[in-house]
Amino acid sequence: MNLIKVAMIGDVVGNHGLETLGAKLPALIKDQNIDFVTVNGENAADGFGMTEVEFRRIIAAGADVVTSGNHIWEKRDFWTILEKEKNMLRPANYPVCSLNSPETAAACAPGTGFTIINKKNINWVVINLQGRELMNVIECPFSNFDHLFNMYKNQTDNVNSVPSVILVDFHAESSREKEALAYYVDGRASIVAGTHTHVQTADERILPEGCGYITDLGMTGNTDSVIGMNPSICMERARRQVLYSMEVAVAQTTGQMLGIIAEIDTDTGKAVSIIRIK
Repeated sequence: MNLIKVAMIGDVVGNHGLETLGAKLPALIKDQNIDFVTVNGENAADGFGMTEVEFRRIIAAGADVVTSGNHIWEKRDFWTILEKEKNMLRPANYPVCSLNSPETAAACAPGTGFTIINKKNINWVVINLQGRELMNVIECPFSNFDHLFNMYKNQTDNVNSVPSVILVDFHAESSREKEALAYYVDGRASIVAGTHTHVQTADERILPEGCGYITDLGMTGNTDSVIGMNPSICMERARRQVLYSMEVAVAQTTGQMLGIIAEIDTDTGKAVSIIRIK
């Protein structure tokens, strides 16, 4: 058994989240001997979307791959980064174009939701998906995983492949949909970690065929907040049912960094342990 460690960090919210990540992630990597890190950054730019500045800060803090979700489209200038950076992902199940059909480019979402990073002689395969229940109806995350998994396996079956670890960030609202996807990919994915709700769940476990799972990684940012946002505004939105513009909560307390650390056996690609971090 050859064990490696991966850390997956929950949604970074605003500048305070970035500061918290920069202060805490390097120490976590060093103290826990982490081999690979993913960070969800879709709320890093004032709570909505990203710019290149936030992306570079997350990478500088120690992330190997930055994942995202439905808010990644907020900053149009960032779309060029989605196109050119292989370690910056958007959900894979937005519309994509065939390379043989350039005339359909106007109907496609920029960027990719799939990447392979070779590090420490391991192929780290990261897949970013988005749910459909209680969210925008986009392409099916289940069939999209099948397509990406089969594409990767077809690439590697006929060569002397290095060990593979397959990590999935499933950005979704519904706990049922998250759990269903995890069982669907059990035995193929090493880890399925949910993001989007900003509230860390206490259901981390290893599924029967070796997939590590948690419904939501949680949030990296201000603890004195409502999912990272100004509590007064969130309260008025909920009480009055008026869509006041959301604002990131002003930092008055020490930030939190939430996520998981998992151990994976590179001989099998299966998780052998998973714990929450806070």
